[in-house]
Amino acid sequence: MASSLLGVVGWSGSGKTTLLEALLLPLAARGLRVNVIKHSHHDVLLEPPHKDSARMRAAGAAEVLLASPHRFMIAHELRQQAEPSLEELLTRLAPADLTLVEGYREAAVPKLEVFRLAVGRPPLYQTDAGIVAIASDAPAPADLDAAQTWLDLNQPEMVLAWLLTATGLAD
Repeated sequence: MASSLLGVVGWSGSGKTTLLEALLLPLAARGLRVNVIKHSHHDVLLEPPHKDSARMRAAGAAEVLLASPHRFMIAHELRQQAEPSLEELLTRLAPADLTLVEGYREAAVPKLEVFRLAVGRPPLYQTDAGIVAIASDAPAPADLDAAQTWLDLNQPEMVLAWLLTATGLAD
């Protein structure tokens, strides 16, 4: 998988965000520019309803760009439009060495599954051919597909080493 795009999938509570946090710091320390797309099934509140940008969105603005000396963000109101596809959202991001996508389980991109037995849900890697690696706190099953890599979720440096090699970003 020589790509600058990797999906990170798994059931809620499996540790996707925790793993991404553990990977982002060393990736940034290497001087890599990393973008993240996080999908949510819930409504997203960027500012409390009484703040100016929220009031402008509520008044009918299609997009509001909120800027400060520390960051900027764009809120785009869909207003009955379909949710944009992952491909459409990727075009809105600045260039990066790597884009990590949390969620978008159905997307046709290479994926890393975060799998914990304690979550009590079936693994995704058995039915999703896009999953190229699994980071888990359980031992690898004997019947693991040879095209998939099993990683120790409790050793984020192992996951990082795999990620750098798999994406062609290793030194």
